[in-house]
Amino acid sequence: MREVLITPECVLFIEEQDSRVFNKFYQIVEIMSEVKVVNSNFVKKLTNTDFYELRIKAGTEIRIIIFSIDNSNFSESAKIVCLNGFQKKSTKNYTKALRKAKRLLDEYL
Repeated sequence: MREVLITPECVLFIEEQDSRVFNKFYQIVEIMSEVKVVNSNFVKKLTNTDFYELRIKAGTEIRIIIFSIDNSNFSESAKIVCLNGFQKKSTKNYTKALRKAKRLLDEYL
């Protein structure tokens, strides 16, 4: 069983979304807390970073939550911290979201 922590910034982002995204987020969080290996449709390692992304697909839009774990291998992690979220529009959004995630992680630790 994994411990899943969610920052206030992430909660605020999720609460601003429609009910489908809100419900999917918490369903996937529940899966991540109970299942050791999570499908790559939901969780993917971000290249050249220490972060992973949680992919929430609702309609044609994809909203992504950036999070860090306590182990370099997701399946071996015991703790996940959902740091922040953003709506993916282009790859430029990743740079901004990663900077924010790093700042939040520094504050959290």
